[in-house]
Amino acid sequence: MSGSALHKIAANCADGLPGAQLEHPFGDDWEVFKVRGKVFMLMTEVPGRSVVILKADPGEARALREQYSHITPGYHMNKKHWITLEDGDGIDEQLVTELVTDSYRLVVAHLPKAEQPVGPHSYGVGARAAR
Repeated sequence: MSGSALHKIAANCADGLPGAQLEHPFGDDWEVFKVRGKVFMLMTEVPGRSVVILKADPGEARALREQYSHITPGYHMNKKHWITLEDGDGIDEQLVTELVTDSYRLVVAHLPKAEQPVGPHSYGVGARAAR
């Protein structure tokens, strides 16, 4: 998968999430996806590569960084709660989609209940378990 394919897969997934919106608060070089005003995904180019930056549970983030050499701590973000994903071995469409959805669910879970567009603990879980 190329860096542009990585961005396309991540953006297509994010576009399909309830209440997700694309913004460019840092200029045209950054695509920032939010739900109810809270960031769950950022995409940009860093020298020589395309990256997707996602929120992740700290334990899960650590395990992902150990398992995949192309998943690193969050670029310009809290290194404990964010990961950076780039094209490379083991990074496929299914993983990208799961990580984007997980990031979205983590952010939704911290919204006031009245603002949650979906139930964060059940959204997408059945589909993922079926794979």
